[in-house]
Amino acid sequence: MKYENPHTQSADGFSALSHETRLTVFQAIMVAGPSGLTAGELAKRAQVSPSNLSAHLNVLAGSGLVTMRRDGRRRFYAANIDAVANLVRFFVEDCCNSHPEVYAQLTPMKAKSAAG
Repeated sequence: MKYENPHTQSADGFSALSHETRLTVFQAIMVAGPSGLTAGELAKRAQVSPSNLSAHLNVLAGSGLVTMRRDGRRRFYAANIDAVANLVRFFVEDCCNSHPEVYAQLTPMKAKSAAG
């Protein structure tokens, strides 16, 4: 989904993550990496029914944070890294740009995360 206003895109992303189950599902998807996880595995990890999970995945996909691909009858869900990066960038570049001391505090976190 393309957004003309970055605030709308960020609001949709944060809104999608504002529910405990969706946050749990999203975290599992992020940890899984590019290969993603099946809907069945996500339902187990989030301890929700498949129909409940489907509603949450629709919200995450609608926000653009998650993509779905089919492999036969299975659906795999993975993070849309570009959308996730845009959400993080919204704070780092737009909100903290006039405060270099805040950005400097975030930089070590970024380097630490990249190191694994």
